Amino acid sequence: MADTTQTDLEAAAFRRLVAHLQERTDVQNIDLMNLAGFCRNCLSRWYAEEAEARGVDVSKDAAREHVYGMPYAEWKSKYQTEASAEQKAAFSEASKQHG
Repeated sequence: MADTTQTDLEAAAFRRLVAHLQERTDVQNIDLMNLAGFCRNCLSRWYAEEAEARGVDVSKDAAREHVYGMPYAEWKSKYQTEASAEQKAAFSEASKQHG
C-alpha cells in the first residue's frame, strides 16, 4: 500500500471516530477513560500536539471544538453529567495502575 493511501485511510478512520464520538453524547469522557484509557480531551490534545509538531498553530480550544463538534463549554453544559461514585472509583483505580 502506498504511503499516501495509508495516510488517507488513517485520516478517514480518524474522521469517522470523531463523528462517532460526536454522535454518542451519551458516552461520558470518564467512561471512555475507564474503558479505553483515553477520552475526547485526550484526542483533542493529541490533535493539537500533532499540529504543533508540524508547525501548525491549533489552540486547545480549537482542537476541542474540532473533536466535540462545538465549543467545549457548550458540550459540557448540554451533555456532561456528574460522575457517579462507581465511575470515580474506577477512574482512581485505573489511574493507580497506569500512573
